[in-house]
Amino acid sequence: MKVAIVTSEAVPFSKTGGLADVAGTLFKEYTNMGIDALLFVPLYKKTKEQFADDIQYTGIEIDIHIGKAFRKCRVFTLDSVSVYRRIGVSERKSHTDTPTRRHPGTIFFIGNDEFFDRDDLYGTPYGDYPDNDQRFIFFCRGVLEVCKRLDIRPDIMHCNDWQTGLIPIYLKTVYRHSPVFAGTKSVITIHNLGYQGIFPAQTMEITGLGWELFNMEGVEFYGDINFLKAGIVGADFITTVSKTYAKEILTPESGFGLDGILRKRTANLVGILNGIDYKEWNPADDKFLPYVYNKLKLSGKLQCKAELMKKCSFRGDIDTPLLSFIGRIASQKGIDILTDAIPQMIASEVNIVIIGRGEAHYLTLLASMKNRFPDAFFLHSEFDEAVAHLAYAGADIFLMPSLYEPCGLGQMIAMRYGTIPVARKTGGLSDTIEDRLSGFLFDEYSAGAFMEGIHRALSRYADKKLWQRMVKNTMNKDFSWRKSAAMYLDLYSGKKI
Repeated sequence: MKVAIVTSEAVPFSKTGGLADVAGTLFKEYTNMGIDALLFVPLYKKTKEQFADDIQYTGIEIDIHIGKAFRKCRVFTLDSVSVYRRIGVSERKSHTDTPTRRHPGTIFFIGNDEFFDRDDLYGTPYGDYPDNDQRFIFFCRGVLEVCKRLDIRPDIMHCNDWQTGLIPIYLKTVYRHSPVFAGTKSVITIHNLGYQGIFPAQTMEITGLGWELFNMEGVEFYGDINFLKAGIVGADFITTVSKTYAKEILTPESGFGLDGILRKRTANLVGILNGIDYKEWNPADDKFLPYVYNKLKLSGKLQCKAELMKKCSFRGDIDTPLLSFIGRIASQKGIDILTDAIPQMIASEVNIVIIGRGEAHYLTLLASMKNRFPDAFFLHSEFDEAVAHLAYAGADIFLMPSLYEPCGLGQMIAMRYGTIPVARKTGGLSDTIEDRLSGFLFDEYSAGAFMEGIHRALSRYADKKLWQRMVKNTMNKDFSWRKSAAMYLDLYSGKKI
């Protein structure tokens, strides 16, 4: 089976959020499973800078239609040696004990400096790039044209989020007669329904799609064109990133205006929980940690906590509860109730570290908290991988008060590191956290309900034996990608999952 994963970002090449982790790690998992996998991703400025020695120009240039104009698509790739080194594809031994590499997969970068040679992937702190419609029309058509040029015949075209949403509908319209796609099925994974790629109706003129698709059953959305809706309408299979979220998005409360079209496609909709990369996130072998540890020997976790307290200049001693938040500083992540609860938390004699980038007004508010509580509150408003790893390891409690959470990776990573989550009962948080066994869940979206969950966690923390038992219980959880990848493969094959 040949599987093409198409995504606007993928680790280790480009990242703004969880989409990159999921797409890059799923590709790596497939290659380690021996699946013939391909990865298509834009060639961004930061990617070129970071991987300048490894990226190779194929010499292929393709003219891509954007309305009546053409834009040049230049195709790049990595050699197999770079693939193994950069993404960690493993080696295995055959029955003769001779090392043999698994299928390396192929990575294609879609290049165009006018569209992708920018400091950020989708926009600036002041808003999205105004030509994002052109940029991702170009990317979608570029992927399909590369397949045509190189005679790549994928069995599955696995698309991710709105940036790739036009591909499923292209396969059923503009490219329906292309022999390379005669046996191709498409999948679209919705990582976050709150981001849909909505553009003015005039964008239809540059998509290459016929205006007959601009209706309620097609790509039209309240007078605009909706790229994610195009994917939902066109795909053979629709997935999202947890079973609970697959149910939530069918409701008006969580459907962001697309619940109606999703309800019409429930027979083709399934929730498959994300996983995390157990090689990257491993407290027993983490290059970013000053001390490593495992569930049988937790002393390294206490040493990491001491290092984190020192870095943040926190008050108290090693027994003072340390709470962390790592993620986007955005309303979806519950930052409003988190900021409301900070004074109450600190009054409960805890220390808090927050790491992440995001919305300016929330960052300003959090900065004021740092000034107000200098020895109990620490804000790191740039994403720093080393600091994030230390915070996952060194904290006692991990905070996820999300308004909604399609899957969430932070709680899985935290549990892998023995850090107990306090989270709202929504989406993937419901599917991964067992209340009072591996974390603490609260229902109502309010600072009061959030604080009630924190107080329950602190009460358990006060009993060291019960807390240690809970820490080991969370570390026993298995959130590796193998099970989820197998479910995707079953879906591709048409098996009921």
